[in-house]
Amino acid sequence: MSAVEAKLAELGLTLPEVVPPLAAYQPAVRSGPYVYTSGQLPMLDGKLPVTGKVGAEVTPDEAKELARTCALNALAAVKSVAGDLDRVARVVKVVGFVASAADFTGQPGVVNGASELLGAVLGDKGVHARSAVGVAVLPLDAPVEVEIQVELVQP
Repeated sequence: MSAVEAKLAELGLTLPEVVPPLAAYQPAVRSGPYVYTSGQLPMLDGKLPVTGKVGAEVTPDEAKELARTCALNALAAVKSVAGDLDRVARVVKVVGFVASAADFTGQPGVVNGASELLGAVLGDKGVHARSAVGVAVLPLDAPVEVEIQVELVQP
């Protein structure tokens, strides 16, 4: 077990299976020392646990937890191309999309779910630049979608 996966276990978490693509793309691709994930939905066992807009059908706290699930799914996608999460030198960038009710402005707090998870799991390597964007709708009516970019340690 890698040190990162041991840390996940210590936090009571397990790395999920990579979520299969919903369309014509790969969950993650590597280019040089970087891995870029596609947007990861908060899928659990192949299903969205909740759908709808944050600030309407979904509470900000529920959405923050869903963003955490997105980050776990993103780590699984990174591992699928990197082979080992211990190869992560740092998380470079996180982009979070929040399907928002018209008057909802708490996108940064929602995306903190992903950022806080990455920090808890990777420590200083999990500190990153970030964007948190409110959108009208996401695939499958998901409340949150997260993509990450990581730099790998060179062998």
